[in-house]
Amino acid sequence: MDATFSQTLLTAGLTIFIYMNLLYLLAMKVKNASIVDVGWGLGFVAVALVLLISTGSFNPAAVTLYCLVNLWGLRLTSHLAARNLGRAEDWRYRAWRQQWGKSYAWRSYLQIFMLQGLMMWLISLSLVVAFAAGASYVPEGNWLAAGVAVWVIGFGIEAVADWQLAKFKKNRSKNTSPIMSTGLWRFSRHPNYFGEVLQWWGLWLCVLMLPMGWVAVISPLIITWLIVFVSGVPLLEKKFTGDKDYQTYAQRTSRLLPWPPKA
Repeated sequence: MDATFSQTLLTAGLTIFIYMNLLYLLAMKVKNASIVDVGWGLGFVAVALVLLISTGSFNPAAVTLYCLVNLWGLRLTSHLAARNLGRAEDWRYRAWRQQWGKSYAWRSYLQIFMLQGLMMWLISLSLVVAFAAGASYVPEGNWLAAGVAVWVIGFGIEAVADWQLAKFKKNRSKNTSPIMSTGLWRFSRHPNYFGEVLQWWGLWLCVLMLPMGWVAVISPLIITWLIVFVSGVPLLEKKFTGDKDYQTYAQRTSRLLPWPPKA
């Protein structure tokens, strides 16, 4: 493994470890583990900044990923902060708090904050590859442009879906249906998650032709796995298990990939 790549990977890991520990201490102080969700996007922003400073790499891929990750991270953080801050702890974390009882402090540290930190480290591989490539490395072909195009589409889908859902919840008393099923949500039950996945595949395409670029495929694979099979779609679907309106909506609407609804 290239020494520069190894050093950059280590720097990213150390940054995330410090960041997640600070986030954990803050969560313990305010007694609300939901803060880890708000801090997720900002963690990648911190990694990008530290790698930019530590490597001094201003190659096209590094500069591009720095800008895209900042746009994604800051938008997501502001969206989740507006939605979550000042409210009660999310139902998922409340359930774990009750389930774990006296062992909550150390189990939440390992199973929430450190586990998410590990995922963040692996998902940041595209950033690591970009900044480890060197200050003047120019990728071959049109993969950088293709990656940016995919990312822009994903960013637009996620941002619009989040805006539509926030507007729906704000006007809940005026809605004719208790389930959001218009706009992008007419074609996918989780269009925001689809946009999220698309963005990380776009970031990987940006660094595909860089040294060690193939390794970074771990990044979009993990985020896709988490969203589709672990903590994204499955948890939300489980929340609506007994909701007849949602089940009717689910029968005619694609789970993730936007697709015309069934008649």
